[in-house]
Amino acid sequence: MKLFRITSLLLLITFFSLNQGLAQQTDEEIRSMLEQRDEQIKELMGPEGTEYSEGQRAELKEIINGIIDFEAMAKEALDVTYDTIPSAERTEFVDLFSTIVRDQSLNKLDIYRAKITYRLIETEGDQARVETLAELDNIRTPVNYEMEFKNGEWVIVDMEIDDVSTASSYHRQFQRIINQKGFDALLESLRKRAARE
Repeated sequence: MKLFRITSLLLLITFFSLNQGLAQQTDEEIRSMLEQRDEQIKELMGPEGTEYSEGQRAELKEIINGIIDFEAMAKEALDVTYDTIPSAERTEFVDLFSTIVRDQSLNKLDIYRAKITYRLIETEGDQARVETLAELDNIRTPVNYEMEFKNGEWVIVDMEIDDVSTASSYHRQFQRIINQKGFDALLESLRKRAARE
C-alpha cells in the first residue's frame, strides 16, 4: 500500500512538472510569435516619416492582421444574432467586418513603433491571455490579447487596448443598430463603411 502511494505521488509530481514545462514552452512560443510579428512590422515601416507605397501598405496590413481570427471576433461582436442569420449573410458579415478592421489597422501606423513589454502570458489548454504594455513618446498603453489554438497555430480572437475590448466595442455599436433598425440595416451600414475604407 505504501509503495502504491509513493508511486502515485511520483506520477502526480511528474505529471505536474510535465504540464508546467509544456505551459512554459507554449508561453515562449506565443511570445516568440508576437515578437517576430512586431519586428517584421517595425522593419517594414522603416524610420519615422517614411512614405509607404501601396505594396508596402498591403504587406503591413497582412502582417498586422495575419494572426487575427476575424470569424471568431465577428461572431463575438454579433453575439446571439450570429446564429440566427442565414449562412450567406454570415459569410458576408465576416468579410465586411474583417475588411473594416484590417483597413483601420493602418490608420495610425505610428503605434506599431511602440516599445512592447510583456507583462503576462497565461495559457490554459487551447486558450491564452497575453498582457503587454506599449510605450510610445512616454505614453504607456495596455494592449492585451485573447488567443486560441486553432488548426495548429495560435490566433488572436480579441484585443483590448486601454482595457477596451475590440469585440465588445463593436458589439455595442452593432446591437444598437440591430435593436433600432434590424440586422439588414447593420449589413447595409457595413457595406457602405467597407466601401469607404
